Amino acid sequence: MTVVVQDLVVTHRDRVLIEVPGLRLEPGRAVTVVGESGSGKSLLAHAVMGTLAPGLTARGRLVLDGAGHDVADQRGRRRLWGRVLALLPQEPVLALDPTMRVLPQVAEGVRGAPDRGAARSTAAGLLAGLGLHGEERAWPHTLSGGMAQRVAFAAATVGGASVLLADEPSKGLDTRARDELAGLLRRHVEGGGVLLTITHDLALARALGGDVVVTHGARVLEQGPVEEVLTRPSDPWTQRLVAADPAGWPRRSGPDSAGSGSVSGEVLVDATDLALCYGDKRLVDDLSLRLHRGERVALTGPSGSGKTTLGDVLLALREPQGGTVRRSPALDGGRRQKLYQDPAVAFPPRVPLGAGLGDVLRRHRVPAGRFEDLLGALRLDPGLLARRPGEVSGGELQRLAVARAVVLDPVLLFADEPTSRLDLVTQQETMGCLLEQVERHDCALLLVTHDVALAEAVTDRSVPVGPGAWAAEEREAAPVG
Repeated sequence: MTVVVQDLVVTHRDRVLIEVPGLRLEPGRAVTVVGESGSGKSLLAHAVMGTLAPGLTARGRLVLDGAGHDVADQRGRRRLWGRVLALLPQEPVLALDPTMRVLPQVAEGVRGAPDRGAARSTAAGLLAGLGLHGEERAWPHTLSGGMAQRVAFAAATVGGASVLLADEPSKGLDTRARDELAGLLRRHVEGGGVLLTITHDLALARALGGDVVVTHGARVLEQGPVEEVLTRPSDPWTQRLVAADPAGWPRRSGPDSAGSGSVSGEVLVDATDLALCYGDKRLVDDLSLRLHRGERVALTGPSGSGKTTLGDVLLALREPQGGTVRRSPALDGGRRQKLYQDPAVAFPPRVPLGAGLGDVLRRHRVPAGRFEDLLGALRLDPGLLARRPGEVSGGELQRLAVARAVVLDPVLLFADEPTSRLDLVTQQETMGCLLEQVERHDCALLLVTHDVALAEAVTDRSVPVGPGAWAAEEREAAPVG
């Protein structure tokens, strides 16, 4: 199965969102697309799959194993879904059926099984291979972001489709899980499959090998073998992208008694002997921590260890199963904010972004022009506000979520993988803007990230989360790394 994309153009109200003159996907050789957030990378995958959102138009030609298809004829490709084409979506939580448990949901895609029992057995084997043996009976909403991504991967690949389109497959995964996922994707390629991966993760691109395509400003800048493009990039923007890895950022010196981040500042949250569960799963036992105004703390641990649950408990979005949490009155009145790991779930799906954000700004009496200033700092086009959440990229939606949170001048900001959908250049700019707002208002930052280098660069200390986590604050008051 060979896939050829010819003269592809995707537009929204006459504005070009992605333009690809030509792209060839061969069996046995991975192709990975990296580049600027909002440059149309995901739209390329959806145009091939035939799943572009309403309001977007496409023209061009798609050749699948010699058979031509009009890219605009999305309905005509539905018969290929699961059999020839499979999409691993960027937002796995939204892609999974919330009314079905994990095992039967994955088993639905099994082809050629003699009965339901055989289909479930095949699905169970795939889930176990992904480290999800204990989650077979779980509901999608009980899964961590990383777990949901792996379930979506199982559902996408269980039907045996030869062409796999993976949109940000490593998002929300810790390093070990990402490496395991890379192994699964390589196995698909080595078995003669076609793989197109959309990612901001240059480590994943390098692990997959093959060819890489770099996009910026809705067009392709350069393409070629991964080892050549990512080692000796010829385009200045690609050079900037490779240089923006957090491993090269200056390290934060840590809190001191005189400045922002001082541990002698006001105590915002004081948690003692916390016990946390998610459903029937025990996540945390006897964890204590104290968070001061101006501090930056990273919550660390593997996917599914309870980092998001702990953050939700500290923000009073969820109740603990044991222990106590005392919060300062300074956190009342919208002064604690959360950046969600999946920003799509934080915006009403059928409401234009400008309408929803306008309600927030009016309710909190945000001064005129302040939000527009933040949009400029985050390199966001105000025209995005006329669209619905499904009509903008995940990276654009993530930056809009950052602007919405910091414009309210929070005292405590819980940032759950706040830059996971951003290219490295935009991540650097976005974190710079976010940290500037944090420092300006002496805000405490609680950061969840699987990027160790990012955590080391922007936080003062780390708190490990999961069974057996440190029980006393003096044991968790250690530097990141």
